[in-house]
Amino acid sequence: MALCHGSPRSDIEYLLETPVGEEARLASLAEIIERLDERVPAHITLLACGHTHVPRSVRLPSGLLIVNPGSVGLPAYDDHHPYPHSSYHRIETGSPDARYAVVQRCGDGWVCELISVAYDHESMARLADQRQRPDWAHALRTGWMPREAAEK
Repeated sequence: MALCHGSPRSDIEYLLETPVGEEARLASLAEIIERLDERVPAHITLLACGHTHVPRSVRLPSGLLIVNPGSVGLPAYDDHHPYPHSSYHRIETGSPDARYAVVQRCGDGWVCELISVAYDHESMARLADQRQRPDWAHALRTGWMPREAAEK
């Protein structure tokens, strides 16, 4: 098992998503393999990543299972980090639920269960409001970013 925040080569590079315009799509198999940059040894069969807050599991032809458990506390955000096809994009799960994953070894491989659970997101949204983050308050309440945030 191995862990990384973004991709194995960069904490700020998405591994499983590719920003295109204001959205992010599932990265292609070729994009994922290129981002792994041969930095995951062949004996590693499970790689946990994050950064995008999007719960997802992807199994590569090599057998490597890559899991992003999602986010317990921020289901959406926007980003001005420049990417080849995007200078501004949103990451959204569409739900205020907390996300996590349960991964178990099963025989010769891994099984992943992505979990979404309701929690008291309103108390966290109020805290975001108190901290002058109405965009995060909206994200915490809805799982979506407010559309006017793109104009800032």
